[in-house]
Amino acid sequence: MSWTDERVDLLRKLWTEGLSASQIAAELGGVTRNAVIGKIHRLGLSGRNKGTAAGAPRRKPTTPRASGGTKPKSAGSAKNGAAGTVSPRPVTELPDIEKPDMLMLDLLQLTELTCKFPVGDPQESDFGFCGVKVRDGDPYCEYHCRLAYQPAAERRQRSGNRANTPKQLPSASGFNAF
Repeated sequence: MSWTDERVDLLRKLWTEGLSASQIAAELGGVTRNAVIGKIHRLGLSGRNKGTAAGAPRRKPTTPRASGGTKPKSAGSAKNGAAGTVSPRPVTELPDIEKPDMLMLDLLQLTELTCKFPVGDPQESDFGFCGVKVRDGDPYCEYHCRLAYQPAAERRQRSGNRANTPKQLPSASGFNAF
């Protein structure tokens, strides 16, 4: 199938009328939904008047969006309650294991023997990877394995959803990744 001028014109018409990519593909025939989406993207037709289901009125956003779409530069700025920001989860300290002195390696310095646990914000200059010697067979050091792979029982206790969670058998290392 080739995109003739007539088919492109019909695609533009149907898209501005609010039809979905699947509906347009069925109307055109011989093309998939993904082909329609790709052509719409290449033509720059992303904006359109979308039809509403059963004449339902469109809801307006209740909170103003942050201008510029930038993310906060530090963890402290996420605590100010700005709309659209997500505060990071606090890192849990492990009382029975000492936090290692991280080497803060960059991506090109990582090897099979270095901990690949990311530390910091990837868009900041001080971002890096732990770099400490890994635990056998794992991508992280002992400390970061304990942070990343928490036993299922602990997850269930934190979530408070014990009744609906299936029982999991412990892995050979004592940690379950999922």
